[in-house]
Amino acid sequence: MLKDRRFLKRISLACIAVPLAGALAYHVFLQGDVGALPAGIAYGNGRLEATEVDIATKTPGRLAEVLVDEGDLVEEGRIVARMDITSLEAQLRQAEAEVTRFRQARLTAISRTEGARLRLELADKELKRSKDLYDRGVMPEQQYDRDRLAQQTLQVEYAAAKSSVAEVEAAIASAVAQTERLNADISDCMLKCPIKGPVLIRLAEPGEVLPAGGKVLTVVNIQDVYMNVFLSERVAGMVPLGSDAKVVLDAIPDRPFAARVAYVSQKAQFTPKEVEAAEERQKLVFRVTVSLTEFDDPRLKPGMPGVAYVRLDPAAGWPERLK
Repeated sequence: MLKDRRFLKRISLACIAVPLAGALAYHVFLQGDVGALPAGIAYGNGRLEATEVDIATKTPGRLAEVLVDEGDLVEEGRIVARMDITSLEAQLRQAEAEVTRFRQARLTAISRTEGARLRLELADKELKRSKDLYDRGVMPEQQYDRDRLAQQTLQVEYAAAKSSVAEVEAAIASAVAQTERLNADISDCMLKCPIKGPVLIRLAEPGEVLPAGGKVLTVVNIQDVYMNVFLSERVAGMVPLGSDAKVVLDAIPDRPFAARVAYVSQKAQFTPKEVEAAEERQKLVFRVTVSLTEFDDPRLKPGMPGVAYVRLDPAAGWPERLK
């Protein structure tokens, strides 16, 4: 019995000692690794982040279908979900019927305008003859006034007919615009992915009624992967925008990823709370964003911890392990 207890105690001590030894060895390796950096290169710890894009509805409606699942890699422009468009299709058919009706009304209005124009031409000729007869004293003034009134009446009718044609053409333009709007609404109901990347979260299921702006999916932009590191004022002031950088991830230590400095904060801040050491969180630092320029490794995932190395001096050479 006593031997069993001693054996279990030894096993317990071994379980504790092995991880501690591994962590210590890694710490020693990391410190030695960092200490081997040449002058002109700074480093900082951080985690990979990526821009997340929410795919949402433009108009309220019922979600008919979701075509992808979490983890699926989708291409830019692919339809990933569809909204119910039954009502919109009915409105589109109605609008198209209105366009047809107004176009037929336009033909009728044009025919009436042409008839008014012909009658006006005849009235103009009759008025001219009446004036000649009136000037020679052959036609009484009363008859001449009637012919002149008839000609003026036809002028008004012709102007009204031309106005009706313009009115119908405006109605046609309005109806066509309505069909274009409905076609656009139907197209917007086919939710497309604007970027290439994996689906991070599926937020809605078929049958749910969503408001305008209701989120359906969240997709990660694998072309916009970056790491935020926090450097001291002395170091951050020497970091030029666009300078070369390297990112080494804890999970992929055998490959340094090429990167560049995309942003340097203009204002100091306290080190974020996720930094483990409490004394480090009391220091003022500047946030530096290092954007990866290599995305061809499928092992890259947001949230992976690592170290970003920034070249402060363009003349400084990268050590062999970072090439």
